[in-house]
Order: sequence, then C-alpha cells, then structure tokens
Amino acid sequence: MDAEAQRSVSFRSNRRGERNNRSPYSKVSEGDLFSPGRLPQDYPMKIVWKKGFIRLVLVVGILWMMLILIALLFHVWSCQSSVSFFSAICNKDSKVYTVLDTMGLIPKPQHRCPIPLANDPDKVVIPEGRTHDRFVKDLFFVMEDDQWNNRSQTAPLFGGQESWSQREKSFKLNSTMKVHCGFIRNSGAEMAPSDIKYVKKCRFVVASGIFDGYDVPHQPSNISLRSKKLFCFLMVLDEISLKFIKENVTIRDDGKGGKWVGIWRLVLLKHPPYDEPRRNGKIPKILLHRLFPQAQYSIWIDGKMELIVDPLLMLERYLWRGKHTFAIAQHKHHRSIYEEADANKRRKRYARPLIDLHMKIYRYEGMPSWRPGGKTISDVPEGAVIIREHTPMSNLFSCLWFNEVDLFTPRDQLSFGYVVYRLRDFFKFFMFPNCEYNSLFVLHPHTREHSSAVEWVKNLTELSGKGSGMKESRGGLGLWTPYPGKLDSVVLPPVARTSKAG
Repeated sequence: MDAEAQRSVSFRSNRRGERNNRSPYSKVSEGDLFSPGRLPQDYPMKIVWKKGFIRLVLVVGILWMMLILIALLFHVWSCQSSVSFFSAICNKDSKVYTVLDTMGLIPKPQHRCPIPLANDPDKVVIPEGRTHDRFVKDLFFVMEDDQWNNRSQTAPLFGGQESWSQREKSFKLNSTMKVHCGFIRNSGAEMAPSDIKYVKKCRFVVASGIFDGYDVPHQPSNISLRSKKLFCFLMVLDEISLKFIKENVTIRDDGKGGKWVGIWRLVLLKHPPYDEPRRNGKIPKILLHRLFPQAQYSIWIDGKMELIVDPLLMLERYLWRGKHTFAIAQHKHHRSIYEEADANKRRKRYARPLIDLHMKIYRYEGMPSWRPGGKTISDVPEGAVIIREHTPMSNLFSCLWFNEVDLFTPRDQLSFGYVVYRLRDFFKFFMFPNCEYNSLFVLHPHTREHSSAVEWVKNLTELSGKGSGMKESRGGLGLWTPYPGKLDSVVLPPVARTSKAG
C-alpha cells in the first residue's frame, strides 16, 4: 500500500510540473481546452476583436442617435419653412414623410401635455376695456322671419329664412353689418325672467349645455376663490334634461327662481326650436353672445366634461397673453374638413348623402383641401372647448358659423374651417395644440348616446315619400332649398384615412 501511495503522489507531482513548465500560450489539444491554466494561442486576437466589436457598436449607436436628432431637427425646421419644397416634407401624402414615419422619425402627437399657465390666479391682470376691431365696428341682427310674416309657414324659424344671396352678402365685411344670428322673434329658446335678470350681471361666463338628457352636471375643480366670485357658471338645458337631472342629482332652489347643482346655475331654454337635440345644443355653444349679451368673456365646455383648470388662468393663457379674441383647439386626427366629413359618414354621425351635399356646396364655392404650410394649422377644431372675447368680429364669426349649422348639417366641425376661409385673413384666432385641450378637463361618458333616424340614411331616396318624416323641418334648410349653382359636376377630393379612431 505504501508503494502504491508513493506512485500516486509521484504521478500528481509530475503532472503539476508539466503544467507549470508549459507556457500559458502553448498549443493544447482539444481535450485540454477546458483544463485550468491553459489558453489558446489566438487568445490575444480574440480579445482585440471583442473590444473592437464593442467600440464599433458604440460608435454606430452614437452615429444613429445623431442621425435621428438631425432628422428630427430638420423635420421641425422644414415644417415651419416658407420654402414650398421643404414644407412639402410635412405632407402626409409625400414619399419622404412616409419613409420618415416608417423609420420612426416622425414625432407622434401627445394625448396630454402640460399647459403653460400662469402660477397664481390672484396675480393675473385683467385687461381694461374691450379689444377694438379694425374691420367691424357695429354688428346688428335680423330679428324677423320674412317668410313667417308673409304667412307662408306656420311658425317663425329660429334661424330665419336666410336666402342664398343674403348668405353670400354676410361674408363681405363692412364697418356696420346686419346678419342672421338665430333668436328670430317668437321662434323659441326662451329663458325665464329670473334667469334673464341673473345673467345680466355676468361679465365673465363659463357655460355648458345638456340636451335630451344625456348628461348630468360635472362640478369643476381647482377653481380659485377669485374665479368663483368673478365668473358665472351657467348650465343651459332643455326640459327633458331638467327632468332627468331632477331624478338623478340634488337641485338647490335659491328662493328667487334660480336652480343650482353645485356651482352651476341651471338655465332652462323653453320651447327648443329644432327637431334634433344636437342642433338645439349649438345655440348656447356658438351663440353665447346672443344668449348672454352682457358677457365680455366666455368659456364654453361640452356637458360631458369636468373642467379641471381655473378659468381665469385659461383666459390669460389663451386670450390675453397672445392678444387673441377667439381660441379653440385643433382636432386630434383631422386637418381637412373633407377628412372630417369622411369620418362622420363612417361613424354614422349624420346622413351620408346630406354630408356629401354639404361638402359639394363648399367645394363648388372654392373651399380647398387643407395643406401643410397654408394659412391655418388646421381647418378642423375640437369644438368642445371655445374661449372668446365677445368683440364685434368674434361675434360675427360666431353668427356666420351658426348660420352654416342652421342651413346644413349640425356637425359644426364641418363648417368652422369654411367660415374661416370665407372671412380670409380678417378673422384672427388662436388654435392651440390638442394635447393642451385634453389637459383642460376630465371626460365623462354620456348617460346614453343620442341617435336620430336621419343619421342612418344611406341615400336621398330614403328621404322621399314616407321617409320624408325623417327630414328636419326646422333646420338644415340649405339641404332642401335648391342651390343656385350646378353641383352635378362637383367631385369631392380624395381622402386618405389617417386614423382608425378618426
């Protein structure tokens, strides 16, 4: 046993000696590759290649990031450039835009973004007096419906019977103007005497509206004490909505004829003038200067929205800071009214053939498709928030906008850009980013979705004969009154559907 042990120790010693004498870079057999202390002869070269590869990856990564940054900076600059060649890069139909978008180099619009608001509502300086208009000094309104006075109809129409020639004349600016602007005498949309008395004191107004009982009032938040004292919060509604709110929300009666839900004073419009609640809802939304004539500043928000920004800070941000008199957000998806019309047809927001007729009239009258680098950043607004100073020019725009809604479809986003186009550069407004618009409020779902039979009409023959009952008898008269121009040859521009959500 001692001899065997000695041989074993001697063998291990010899093996250890061989390993110690062998160069670490000497060639080893395949079986010894994993033996401790033995390295292949090409080991230094592998280290060099490995470090070189890492450096190469880092350099390529840095160059790629610099390329992306340069491309983004060039893209932003080119979109603002007055040179048509460069501004064309922003055209979504261009090949360059498509390639950049495929590479992920086109920045995507944010849903929400911070609003550059002033820090303290108490330190906001309110301008003295009113903004003076250069082009329109005095604005008057048509108050009589001539057709009704001639007894050719049973009741006066809220928008009156504006002729095609009167409509054309209304777009030609003069120092003194008289236009149709709703509220034809004895046509409906009447307020109670107690509400008329209350709103006479309202110089600053936050207004909203609920029609057909598809919302309940949502209380604003983050409202300063100064704004609570300064602003009237007015919720305009019809009798159906008032009944619905009474059944679902606590209403406080002030003993003077006023009804309140939290901060909102409920203002009832008796005898709604239109068949369709959507069109009735455009009265307070667009014609706030007629409904509350003493108001100098107003902020409109749709009934399904909960305001979360102090209204005084909104006026400072969107009007006073840039010396604007009208501010509205741009649409999230669409820039051209023809895109918006296509989306309305797909989503069955109104009768498809009537939307086409509406757009054919605008096309016939010269309304172009929106293009990057044009006079406006978009022809389509998000109309759920509108901020205004009620100057003669701002009021004229609202009147003309409402007249288009009265004559054609109740989809007011289709008419906004057209009125801007007809007034050319005389009407100035601020269209702010959509991401700021989404930061102004919390959106609540409707209690139910409004729908009317006319929204599902696929062709005009469905509106003849027995289907004529689907026609709106008191609105959209421009769709039923023969148009003086020849529309048969009008071809609507092709529309590229850029968003499934749109």
